[in-house]
Amino acid sequence: MHSQQVTGEGAGRAPLTHDVIIAGCGPTGAMLAAELRLHDVRVLVLDKRTEPASFVRVVGLHMRSLELMAMRGLLDRVLPHGRQRPAGGFFAAIPKPPPQGLDSAYAYLLGIPQPVIERLLEEHAAARGAQVRRGRAVAGFEQDDEGVTVELAGGERLRSRYLVGCDGARSTVRKLLGVGFPGEPSRTETLMGEMEVGVPREEIAAKVAEVGQTHRPFWLRPFGETVYSVVVPAAGAGDRAEPPTLEDFRQQLRAIAGTDFGVHSPRWMSRFGDATRLAERYRVGRVLLAGDAAHIHPPIGGQGLNLGVQDAFNLGWKLAAQIRGWAPATLLDTYQAERHPVAADVLDNTRAQTELLSPEPGPRAVRRLLTELMDFDEVNRHLTEKITAIGVRYDFGEGPGLLGRRLPDVEVKNGRLYALLHHGRGLLLDRTGRLTAGGWADRVDHLADASAGVDVPCVLLRPDGHVAWIGNDQQDLDDHLSRWFGEPAT
Repeated sequence: MHSQQVTGEGAGRAPLTHDVIIAGCGPTGAMLAAELRLHDVRVLVLDKRTEPASFVRVVGLHMRSLELMAMRGLLDRVLPHGRQRPAGGFFAAIPKPPPQGLDSAYAYLLGIPQPVIERLLEEHAAARGAQVRRGRAVAGFEQDDEGVTVELAGGERLRSRYLVGCDGARSTVRKLLGVGFPGEPSRTETLMGEMEVGVPREEIAAKVAEVGQTHRPFWLRPFGETVYSVVVPAAGAGDRAEPPTLEDFRQQLRAIAGTDFGVHSPRWMSRFGDATRLAERYRVGRVLLAGDAAHIHPPIGGQGLNLGVQDAFNLGWKLAAQIRGWAPATLLDTYQAERHPVAADVLDNTRAQTELLSPEPGPRAVRRLLTELMDFDEVNRHLTEKITAIGVRYDFGEGPGLLGRRLPDVEVKNGRLYALLHHGRGLLLDRTGRLTAGGWADRVDHLADASAGVDVPCVLLRPDGHVAWIGNDQQDLDDHLSRWFGEPAT
């Protein structure tokens, strides 16, 4: 079986036992499964790995991802497993403090081991009722007017209404779908790992400062008492499926810094390249792509995991609406319309950051100039909001500046706004007390609160926290409720 469009009824078709099959149980797939389960969508997550990833790579959750976790009541579970650090110095590792007064209740970076965040998100999905089957790889699929028949390696056939590929940079779903993945291949590779060192911290700091003037990316950053995060350019391109050895690190550290710092006892080691690619389409019929299956880029700025989780938040409620039968005709199309430009912007900013890490004179001069410009709060704020995704604005048409942006976790009566979004429904935040969500009450909650911490009369929020409407006119509100939440219930 391969990927193709088939119409009409088919003989020997597997029974439709799921609404959505998700290929890949990384952070994107697990978060998407949980979002779908908020709306009682029957979800099956398939992962070709028999066990979750075990290497203890630390990833960073940026402000927007922390906000999304708070929206679903997850943040209190996640925070004890991570370490908070200031929300500054993200862009090209230029050491600048965070801008003053960032408009978020979660204005920090949370460093957390990747296996831990994957486990927490999978547990969250499972607690919501998602099924997860490991050791199951998608080998092929066929889609028709009513669903998708998925064939697993080994011959088992499953059938669902939709299939979502969250299966990583080498996505089988994307390849079978025939979606182009244009961009640039890796030109350089970098070694990254966590390991213990054998020389004093002061000596490491001095050598890193010296070498960092001419070689980037290069750093040794403390992570605990004796454990350091180590990043050093690789000698050349290798097989990224094979992790580097400790000797590879020692050789490159000696070649660049003149010492291997006595590194030993690695916790994990990996290599990454600077390949940059973006899927031409995020949806073909009943098959969609999200996370690394849709976009890859260098890890500079730590945006990859965050971008995938944010894809899942954007897609989840829309796909659920389609399955539950109330989605407006074009709602599912807005997934690509909104998320493809966001990914394109991330790819561009990582391209720019990668250039700024070059040891060549030209990029070094640009880096010095940008370092000066980032002393202006407006520049530092713009780049910080870009990296952390709190600056994302979807194009909802003409309107106030807040339209299409996410609403921060403002104070409302009896608590904070995001606590009202735990169930993945829309929200009408009404400071006038005169409006109603009426026939949409099964999809949209209503809070009348004159004291809410917003400076506009009323706000309609989508389930992902983005502002869909601002105003105080009931007819105008009804038009926008129909636009985003379909026809009112009768």
